[in-house]
Amino acid sequence: MKKPSFFLKTLLASAAVLAFSAQATEFRSSDVHPDDYPTVMAVRHMSEELSKATGGKHTIKVFAKSALGSEKDTIEQTKLGALAMTRVNVAPMNNICAATMVPTMPFLFRSTEHMRKVLDGAIGDEILKDCEAQGFVGLAFYDSGARSIYTVKKPIKTLADAKGLKVRVQQSDLWVSLLEAMGANATPMPYGEVYTALKTGLIDAAENNYPSYESSRHFEVAKYYNKTEHSMAPEILLFSKKVWDTLSAEEQKQIRAAAKESVTYMRKLWDERETKSLAIVKAGGAEIVDVDKASFQGAMKPVYDKYLKDPKLQDMVKRINAVK
Repeated sequence: MKKPSFFLKTLLASAAVLAFSAQATEFRSSDVHPDDYPTVMAVRHMSEELSKATGGKHTIKVFAKSALGSEKDTIEQTKLGALAMTRVNVAPMNNICAATMVPTMPFLFRSTEHMRKVLDGAIGDEILKDCEAQGFVGLAFYDSGARSIYTVKKPIKTLADAKGLKVRVQQSDLWVSLLEAMGANATPMPYGEVYTALKTGLIDAAENNYPSYESSRHFEVAKYYNKTEHSMAPEILLFSKKVWDTLSAEEQKQIRAAAKESVTYMRKLWDERETKSLAIVKAGGAEIVDVDKASFQGAMKPVYDKYLKDPKLQDMVKRINAVK
């Protein structure tokens, strides 16, 4: 089947926007994760809150399990207005709005508490606002845990052990550079293709948090979970600016409030899920490997030099480091 032309995509998106503007009763949202994943459940909770606030007028339907495509696909659909909302990791947004590069930077956050405090404050709002000029209304950040590298054939305990490994990364230039700084061969590919790539030897490793490692069943084919904890790049909840502009100020306020409220719910689920996922992967034979984190941190200067040339972004990193 031929892919729809750009003109047809635009026409369909325009029709979708007009439908929303009439009297939206169900905003469509996407996620690549399974139905029981914290991000999916949090957006469904957001729908419940929005329904209460609007007297049942507005709700959100979540299409999980990559039903509407990869994160890259759904970002495009959201910009066009064919989707009202999408939940993606910040990494695929790095080439779209520059400020999202900052929370993606390696070893930026000292702890989960530090990350939450930064993103809940003025700096987090600043990053969300940066996406508006590109066609997205940033609503909130969700946790994505600490990401570490998991390998098929052998554990990696030092930077030298990562040399030459083919590691799946998100489709982001920054993410490619991050793994290349470790001496690995970064291999961008959609999330849904990773299990088969690990199993067939197309790649040697991937990197993600405990819940994704568990829910994707990647622990079945990559037994060594090496605690590099190289990134706490958060998830971001994005609303289509095209759809947003058809809503009243009161409706916009209600959506923002429901999104912010869903963050607390998501974090509770996330903390519980991390504990549960760790137990599942251990029971499934995964080996949790402690690493020499300092050796990995020491290799990251070229990444910061390459991607944070803008003085405003450099200043943002300083302000994040100053948050106690």
